Amino acid sequence: MERIVRILKEQGEGAITAVCSTLKIPMFTPVELGFLAEYTKTMSPFAKALDVLQGEANVQMGWLVPTITLLQVKLQRLCISSKSCRSLIEALLAGLEKRFGQMLTDPELIAAAILVPKFKTCWTSDECVLKLGLDYIKSHLKEQVVVNEGGDTYHSSEEDFFSAIKQSSSQENTKQLETYLGCPGDTTDVLKSFPAVCCLSLRLNTALPASAACERLFSTAGLIFTPKRARVDSKNFENQLLLKLNKGFW
Repeated sequence: MERIVRILKEQGEGAITAVCSTLKIPMFTPVELGFLAEYTKTMSPFAKALDVLQGEANVQMGWLVPTITLLQVKLQRLCISSKSCRSLIEALLAGLEKRFGQMLTDPELIAAAILVPKFKTCWTSDECVLKLGLDYIKSHLKEQVVVNEGGDTYHSSEEDFFSAIKQSSSQENTKQLETYLGCPGDTTDVLKSFPAVCCLSLRLNTALPASAACERLFSTAGLIFTPKRARVDSKNFENQLLLKLNKGFW
């Protein structure tokens, strides 16, 4: 369908007519061509969002909320000008709300999105949503300070004298967050400059691994996983697996 619309844009309606004549199939009417163009325009952002969420490149949890939020915005804009696909757009929006509605207001998922340098706070203009995520981040940055200090077994009445040190550690983490949000960089290397923020980002953005990679490993390894090879150490196992995967080059 997208190919038909592309031919229509690049070569004109005559090219589509010539293809239909050659294949001896009924011609597309102008109304049908108009519908195909609008349908492709409507489904394009949906297809791109699926590619992002189902891909293996960007697997952090922080990609979920911005992707769905921006998809909703794009569909809402299309709904205003749509002539033939308005009911389809409304159904897509209703489905997104039903499936992801609660996730879009989950403080942990919002915080995960903010801690992805590509997004930070620029993916939505809803201050209430951003506040949920920022409050979550700030509270957990403070918890990191408490956990780090919890390992100290020294307790006495004089520890209040050093309370300012604890406050300065908490303030340092908060300052890291503010500096991170104001940093123009959008790559993951940015996080290396902010240890406390980086630690929290890793914890929130590390999703549960899919079983597909493990299944591919078992299907590829074959005889390497038989009981006869049970005593193979990890180094030899890795070498055998690499040799089998690259046997076509030897």
